[in-house]
Amino acid sequence: MVLNHLFLSLILTDMSKKQKFIVLFALFIVPLLFYIFLSLGINNFAKLPVLTNDIVDISAVDKNCKFDRNISIVTFLGKDVDAVKGEFFNLNQKIYKPFYGFKDFQLVVVAVKGTEEEVAKLEKKIGAFTNMIKWRFVFASEAEIEVLYDSFKTNQSLDSNLHTSKAFIIDKDVALRGRKDDKDAADGILYGYNMTSVAELNDKMKDDVKVVLAEYRLALKKNNADREI
Repeated sequence: MVLNHLFLSLILTDMSKKQKFIVLFALFIVPLLFYIFLSLGINNFAKLPVLTNDIVDISAVDKNCKFDRNISIVTFLGKDVDAVKGEFFNLNQKIYKPFYGFKDFQLVVVAVKGTEEEVAKLEKKIGAFTNMIKWRFVFASEAEIEVLYDSFKTNQSLDSNLHTSKAFIIDKDVALRGRKDDKDAADGILYGYNMTSVAELNDKMKDDVKVVLAEYRLALKKNNADREI
């Protein structure tokens, strides 16, 4: 530290007042302004609303998978895998492929025990043109699936096959994210995104996943700035 101060003093000795001001501004003022910018960005950033807290973590069903500290896209496949496979091709193209490269991102497919063979076929078909590294297939009993889904506290139920066409965003704090002012929802609340609609996945869900990812990136930058100051 003493050597640094001595080196700076030697540099400033041979400079004009204007040059000294530029050097000091670059060394001290710019980092301070950057920190203020990050702080304001965190406070004013439009975050995606939390709709449900304290969701049951998927680790209660499968210890090899967890929502905690992950940004998860969660789906409920149901018993009739072949009937709904088109939804997962849509989700793969519009949501998984653009984001699977992000750290802590994962796509969780909750399937019914007994459908392992059908799910393996689906995984093989999607995997023919997709890197499946962030897909997580969790097989659960009917009771476990109902308890997990009920913890989301949405305005819709699973169908008789324990399936829903909705895909859900679960954040790192194991909370359900969505919209409270959606113009297409009767009450304005959008709990999940319709996988049968390419337009909804592309125009709504993709934007909302970007917002959640940006939240954590900004928070990480702020934490790093705090440590440096």
